Amino acid sequence: MKNFLLTLLVFVVTTTVITAQVVSDSLAQIPADTTYWQSEFSAGLNFNQAGFSSNWKAGGVNSVAFGSIIAGKALYQKDRISWDNELELLFGIVRNEGEGTRKSNDRIFLDSKVGYQLNKNWSSYFSVNYLSQFAEGYKYNDDDTQSLISKFMAPGYLTSSLGFEFKPSKEFFLRIGPFSPRFTFMSDNQIINNVPSNYGVLPGDKVRIEWLAMQVFASLDKDLSENLNLKSRYTMFANYETLSMKNIDHRLDLTLTAKISNIINVTFTGISLYDIDQDAAIQYSQGLSLGILYKVGNKK
Repeated sequence: MKNFLLTLLVFVVTTTVITAQVVSDSLAQIPADTTYWQSEFSAGLNFNQAGFSSNWKAGGVNSVAFGSIIAGKALYQKDRISWDNELELLFGIVRNEGEGTRKSNDRIFLDSKVGYQLNKNWSSYFSVNYLSQFAEGYKYNDDDTQSLISKFMAPGYLTSSLGFEFKPSKEFFLRIGPFSPRFTFMSDNQIINNVPSNYGVLPGDKVRIEWLAMQVFASLDKDLSENLNLKSRYTMFANYETLSMKNIDHRLDLTLTAKISNIINVTFTGISLYDIDQDAAIQYSQGLSLGILYKVGNKK
């Protein structure tokens, strides 16, 4: 696990640097006034470290943490036709003395939407989005053992949606998809031993299909000030066949970025999740980091 995570981190760092250079060179060659495309790309790395002498009386644990992010948008608009694409990749590891190397962040998110504008604020749309993680996730037990509870495509979610989008500004949109089939993938049938719900997939199966479902998807990307940006994403998913308040899934992602210089940023991230197929209680995570963020694009 340790070697895999370190190898994956090196891969992500290398990919970040190479991709940033390629995208920068490519965008520099595109005339801004001769394309219907707007694009934006960002790549960032952060590092946290704490160290204590053996006689440090206040207590503490030596630790090292790395985090990375790759994010991009490609937006096409011509007459009434639009095509919006978004990518977000997050991965981080932390090593506390005596505990080995563990994941601190892990997310793969892709979203693609084709729209047809009906009037100033409303469009019809068809979208597909995908959510999973890169590496194995473990529950760490009191007896120093670990139990595998997730991995790449276990679970993995692929949701298509057909409906209407309300977009009063470039900063905010709300999609209402009354027909939104979702595929839940489980690539490892052994995870059910540690997660009895198996993320809603029946024992022995590798996919669950929810054909009759609704999705509500909202996104906000707003500059609160010259050096402060807020990004939030909310998703609600409801299966008509098991419709009840306790069976409706909710997920809220929040990222607040404060720019210190052109490339140095402080970032706060938070996720709140309720999905009864995962856990009967609300799940949450949060992180605060200082790092570098490289950003380039022609997005207005």
